[in-house]
Amino acid sequence: MTPAEARGRPEPLAAAPEPVASVTARTIPGPGGPIAIRIYRPKDALRGGLIYFHGGGWVVGSLEGADGACRALANRSRCVVISIGYRLAPETKFPGPVEDAYAAVRWVADNAAELRIDPTRIAVGGSSAGGNLAAAAALVARDRGGPRIAFQLLTVPATELSSKAASHREFAEGYGLTSADMTWYGTHYVRSAADADDPYASVLRADLHDMPPAFVITAECDPLRDDGEEYAKRLAELGIAARYKRYQGVFHGFMGFPGALPEAAEAFDDAGKALREAIG
Repeated sequence: MTPAEARGRPEPLAAAPEPVASVTARTIPGPGGPIAIRIYRPKDALRGGLIYFHGGGWVVGSLEGADGACRALANRSRCVVISIGYRLAPETKFPGPVEDAYAAVRWVADNAAELRIDPTRIAVGGSSAGGNLAAAAALVARDRGGPRIAFQLLTVPATELSSKAASHREFAEGYGLTSADMTWYGTHYVRSAADADDPYASVLRADLHDMPPAFVITAECDPLRDDGEEYAKRLAELGIAARYKRYQGVFHGFMGFPGALPEAAEAFDDAGKALREAIG
């Protein structure tokens, strides 16, 4: 399958979108041209802001596909959610999407007053490859002297591109996501083995000192499970307030079905609570 064919497949159907106070579409400057974003403002919004990166293996996915998740997170956290339409691979390979992610972080911090959020209460988050980009953006922000990120919300994140974790073997044939899928995505995202080893691509390899607190959501039957949990464990070993929660009996994309899976509804509730406590 080619990337174009993959993008032609319908994205998973979510429950009917939840109403929010407002959704604003606009573009912001990026290193490779304008970046499309959506700003979700819940009723009675607090002062926190979540910068959200959609999933899709760096190759597929869209703002529209992340619409339901962004609405749910905005309502449950009462934070403003800014969803980022970063450039996709293979047209834009690593580190292009990471640079887009960091540009979005910079823009949100620089425009916090317009967004009516507190610049000290900015979180990054995302699902799968989007969780990877969220963590990478936090690393870049740390390494380049800011903006300071207050929290990471990572849902079923890809933290290691060359994984040898047990969950990759146990669920190699997958439930919706296979190890072969991850190899296909990685081949389109990075140019070389050296790129795959780069800590901005495989964030589990990074020096994680002085990183933000984190809540990591994992799924029992997901090849990415162990690496996501290991990321949270390594943060915690450094004295950073980080934890993970494994949702039993579910697969990689389970949060796409909050109307059908009680575990998905629970995960959104847990994520909203974590955000509210961290940045609300």
